[in-house]
Amino acid sequence: MASEDRNPPADPTRDAEEARWSAWMVRANEGDADAYARLLEEIGGVMEHYLRRRFGASDFIEDCVQECLLAIHRARASYDPARRFRPWMFTIVRHKAIDLLRRRGTRQRYEAVHGAAEEPVAPMADPTAPLRAAEALRGLAPEYREALLLTKFEGHSLDEAARRAGVSVTAMKSRVHRGIQQVRRLLARGED
Repeated sequence: MASEDRNPPADPTRDAEEARWSAWMVRANEGDADAYARLLEEIGGVMEHYLRRRFGASDFIEDCVQECLLAIHRARASYDPARRFRPWMFTIVRHKAIDLLRRRGTRQRYEAVHGAAEEPVAPMADPTAPLRAAEALRGLAPEYREALLLTKFEGHSLDEAARRAGVSVTAMKSRVHRGIQQVRRLLARGED
């Protein structure tokens, strides 16, 4: 494990960051959207830096950051404010990075690339995208939301998703397509 998230030396900046992130997460879990947006924006940059240091200039970094932010969004209720935020967050980041590497078909082990060269870090295009996507999902009809959660978030095939939802594959395909269209419309409305 990286010293980044396990027993780091005393660092007033890191301690302040830890306290800020923890406070923002607590406020986000209480419904404070501004605190949540600030948290996602700040940790998105930290995640990207962490991943670039380990994997170098890889084309999967931005996808991985988005996956991590979505995972944090889904797991945010599991955060215990009595514990440190950083180890909780980096556990999610490591697991998502490994999952993405496996999904991409690579056989490289996470530990083998741990010491990759550091690349300059560019800011994320839109760190609030996961929050806006989650809000758009809440605005969908239940059958479309279920279809997108099963296929796009949980990674089930159309066959598996249809079986879980108790519908035909054709119906599931239609629900996914319509759900994506509705999410795009909802997101476009939010940008106006």
